[in-house]
Amino acid sequence: MDEMCLNIGEAAGYVYRLLESGESNMANLKNHLKENGFDSQPVAFMAIGWLAREDKICMAKNGNSWSLKLK
Repeated sequence: MDEMCLNIGEAAGYVYRLLESGESNMANLKNHLKENGFDSQPVAFMAIGWLAREDKICMAKNGNSWSLKLK
């Protein structure tokens, strides 16, 4: 369990750093995470949830996709 929490935290940090360069959509974030060793889709969603819970990101639905940016 601790290893999973560490992995989610690392993924959340990676997502945060990606969003520092600007807005992104979910598909793009998941692809970047996968390319950098975070190959589990649930880990991507949990990382985004972590940042949302900490009130670090804004999310908006655009048609069939979601866009994310830092607050």
